[in-house]
Amino acid sequence: MPRPRSAALSSPAPAGSDQAGTSTGPVRLGPGAKAALAPAAAEVRAGFWSTRREVNARISLPQGPDLLESAGNLHNLRLAAGAVEGEFRGAYPFVDTDVYKWLEAASWQLAKEPSGGLETEVERIVSLVADAQQPDGYLNTWFQLVKGGERYKDLRWGHELYCAGHLIQAAVAHHRATGRPQLLDVARKFADHIDSVFGLPGSGKEIDGIDGHPEVETALVELYRETGKRRYLELAGYFVDRFGHGLLGGEAYCQDRVPLREADTVEGHAVRQLYLLAAAADLATETGDAELRAAGERLWRAMTTTKTHLTGGLGAHHDEEDFGDPYELPNERAYCETCAAIASVQWSWRMALLTGEARYSDLIERTLYNGFLAGVSLDGERWLYVNPLQVRDGHTDPGGDQSARRTRWFRCACCPPNVMRLLASLEHYLATSDTGGLQIHQYTTGHYTGDLDGTPVAVSVETEYPWQGAISLTVEETPADRPWTLSLRVPQWCAEYRVRCGDTEYDQHDAPVADGWLRLERAWAPGDRIVLELALAPRLTAADPRVDAVRGCVAIERGPLVYCLEQVDNPGGGLDDIVLNRTAPLAVRHRPDLLGGVTTVVASGHRRRIADAGWWPYASADSEAPGTDGPPIELTAIPYYAWANRQDGGMRVWLPTS
Repeated sequence: MPRPRSAALSSPAPAGSDQAGTSTGPVRLGPGAKAALAPAAAEVRAGFWSTRREVNARISLPQGPDLLESAGNLHNLRLAAGAVEGEFRGAYPFVDTDVYKWLEAASWQLAKEPSGGLETEVERIVSLVADAQQPDGYLNTWFQLVKGGERYKDLRWGHELYCAGHLIQAAVAHHRATGRPQLLDVARKFADHIDSVFGLPGSGKEIDGIDGHPEVETALVELYRETGKRRYLELAGYFVDRFGHGLLGGEAYCQDRVPLREADTVEGHAVRQLYLLAAAADLATETGDAELRAAGERLWRAMTTTKTHLTGGLGAHHDEEDFGDPYELPNERAYCETCAAIASVQWSWRMALLTGEARYSDLIERTLYNGFLAGVSLDGERWLYVNPLQVRDGHTDPGGDQSARRTRWFRCACCPPNVMRLLASLEHYLATSDTGGLQIHQYTTGHYTGDLDGTPVAVSVETEYPWQGAISLTVEETPADRPWTLSLRVPQWCAEYRVRCGDTEYDQHDAPVADGWLRLERAWAPGDRIVLELALAPRLTAADPRVDAVRGCVAIERGPLVYCLEQVDNPGGGLDDIVLNRTAPLAVRHRPDLLGGVTTVVASGHRRRIADAGWWPYASADSEAPGTDGPPIELTAIPYYAWANRQDGGMRVWLPTS
């Protein structure tokens, strides 16, 4: 079929746009930023993500102040301000960050939907933070109360700059959402204090050092973007480039083994590595640093090809929350911390803005629907710190932060408010614009607005994605008689798609994807309609054979969703002896009555009953383990994000086929 002229494919607009973007969210490009794309405004109005955001807004976020009160976080701020007497409450020096992440989440929510009750709580807690700050700008309740005011003596474990980073991000969100300066003033005062203390030898600064947990770096870049003060950008650059020089003992755990510019793979503590890489992407965007950009591209590829779970989860080791070795991707011992999934989204988004490449948003989609969303229960009240890909029959749960069962709160409560802030700001990660048009990265029913050299362009979207593959787009605003490009991301998992644009229709053979984008260029008119249909047939996925943990296994996927078996849906025994019949067809059943409404995938399999081996569970490799195959059984798979919302029991993503 010939390509229709009215919907011709176009080349991407050149990089180097000076647009800051139209989105109110975590990233606002500075003037002269060397980015291919700028964040565009998006509004989620219905559908899958609207439901999850509604639960976040109505259930999770309002509980925050009470949980922070009961855990002692707010008490510590009052104590530091001298407003009450008592003892510090909490086990870690970074408990202040739970408050800051909640403030950031609540601020993004206020930017979307004003709420008198939420606004009152935000301003109350902002005042607590301001009152706890010391006159020279320093603020950390652990060191003020427990360590007698001692500062920066334990940079590896103290997390003082990590806490400062989350405070700065909360302040930027609060300022963008409300226009009020109080929290931003607190953050600037703390940043100015840090700038007066840290610097290279010979700079006249007291300390040449870095924090064991990166975070302040990307926050300082955003503070530069918010205030225009370039010294914050330069301070961020100083911190990023001092990792890998042995200032923290030279360990990979805290990204101090090798300078980022020389690294060839991600390593160490997953969240710390990803926060540092997000900052590097921000710096490359604002300064045009080609070496930092190349490092980001190189390390992202190393991560996705050798160290990323099917769910988008990251972290192989519970010990040190570590990436592990290439292809070391265990199932039941997978760490896959919820915060690592969030950090992955943040880094990939910055790389998408910097490069314009769709592959970064492919990973964002996979992570959002699977590795991230599993971290919060469907009712918005319980959480997972770690996200394994298997829970064995007879599993004994350790409880606490390592639990494979959902928990109301954690002693180290980094993940719940982190989930809240990503859901509250999710609209920021959906669309971009450049000098040539509008790009849609993630599909949900809503409204998307970009900036075309000062002229707005807008489309509305209607879709039941991810349950259905049809995405209907309608042009709402467009300049008269000026062609521009509407770019639609075709996901990496999608082998077949069809497009209808006006009276023309074509498929993947006639409208090939370039770098993950289907680019439609024309002089649009209000009311023009485009329908993109992505084939959502369920599929079986196999891992690279070097992933020993899942050799001989497959996983079920449909669209962007990874599926799993839960014991509650597959009665008659556990899941450890399940064998999937990979030659049998997969069936799709939508279940509005199940888990808030999900589409299940039904497969065929059997149970492999292995004979009791006596006292020794091993046999000669020359003989097959004695056992019998049970009769065929129907296997019901649910989306992985929805597991652990009913009764406790076994779960598995990867299914043996023999």
